[in-house]
Amino acid sequence: MVSKGEVIHLYKWISTIFRKNLFILKNDRIRNMQRELLSDNWYTLEKITFEYLRDDGIWEKQSREAYDRGNGAAILLYNVEKGKVVLTKQFRMPTFVNGNEDGMMIEACAGLLEKGNAEQTIKMEVEEETGYKIDKVKKVFEAYMSPGSVTEILYFFIGAYEDGMKISEGGGAEDETENIEVLEIDFKKAIGMMESGEIKDAKTIMLLQYAQIQGIFDQ
Repeated sequence: MVSKGEVIHLYKWISTIFRKNLFILKNDRIRNMQRELLSDNWYTLEKITFEYLRDDGIWEKQSREAYDRGNGAAILLYNVEKGKVVLTKQFRMPTFVNGNEDGMMIEACAGLLEKGNAEQTIKMEVEEETGYKIDKVKKVFEAYMSPGSVTEILYFFIGAYEDGMKISEGGGAEDETENIEVLEIDFKKAIGMMESGEIKDAKTIMLLQYAQIQGIFDQ
């Protein structure tokens, strides 16, 4: 006859194996997913209701809102010889309504993926926003920027630029009312601008820190 202690031990063992398998097959923890469109005025906002299997084996009903604005790409343009990076400055309404006094943000060049792949997109964005035409870029990493509410994956690039690559003033596409100012800044100064709070944009901070960690300007 099996004792109560042996039954408890067996239950714990089965539960451990069950949880490990669920960790491998993560999608098995989601079922009965339903999507409700809340808005598609600009991009898509959905309410997603689903059942989630907790570690204790109980299915729990949950709901989340997810904003789908597509995926994007960002790039840090750098010139080792000059010790400079090219950034942009433009008005960002969401920051203005959340404490940014003038709404202006200093950022790395970036854009949403509309046509083609991330590399093609970022080259086009560089030309539109900064006026530089670059042929070679390097993807360095990718990241979910706000995984609790936004579906976007951002692909991060770096690319070397030279003065001879400048073919226009940049400023952004005319039909997108971006009004972008192009900035050429000393890399060390840009690092200091993160610490002072002059640069608060996450993608820009990530790229500047990548360049610092990798020692790009130490070459």
